[in-house]
Amino acid sequence: MLSLQLNPFPVLYTGRLMLKEITAADVNDLLVLRSDKKVMAYIDRPLAQSAADAMELIQTIIDGVKNNENITWGIALKEDAVLIGTIGFWKIDAPNYRAEIGYLLHPQQQRKGIMQEAIKSVLHYGFTTMGLHSVEANVNPANEASKNLLLKNNFVQEAHFKENYFYNGRFLDSAIFSLLAPSA
Repeated sequence: MLSLQLNPFPVLYTGRLMLKEITAADVNDLLVLRSDKKVMAYIDRPLAQSAADAMELIQTIIDGVKNNENITWGIALKEDAVLIGTIGFWKIDAPNYRAEIGYLLHPQQQRKGIMQEAIKSVLHYGFTTMGLHSVEANVNPANEASKNLLLKNNFVQEAHFKENYFYNGRFLDSAIFSLLAPSA
């Protein structure tokens, strides 16, 4: 079984980015992201309404890392500590060495290759340091940008589930993508 050790928090660096621990100091930046209708358009979760909502999410993120259950990084440009997005592994299935990846990015930072840098770094960490065998992504089928990002990173679409998720009074579809660890 996969044994996680996420403490101390692993800060990751790419050419332009720092993937950092999300703390209470990020509450306003996270509120901006999670209350933005464009950011949340394909994320079937309620919009954050207040700093308290953002702080509740931050506490969930902190607890997940502390308990070695999941990990979410804050995405920031190296020259600026402002949180412009998040990326992480939720729903870690330790007995099967599998995790679900999720991410979001501020609209002004999209189409600049930022998420490409972040996902490559996080996948490398997941496969080489965490010891994952596979990574899954559950995507709203209408989210072409996310599907293209996954395909660019060698994910394969394994399923399209019809109306398998009930949210906000509606049944929604899910597209499931996965990636196996690179062979040595």
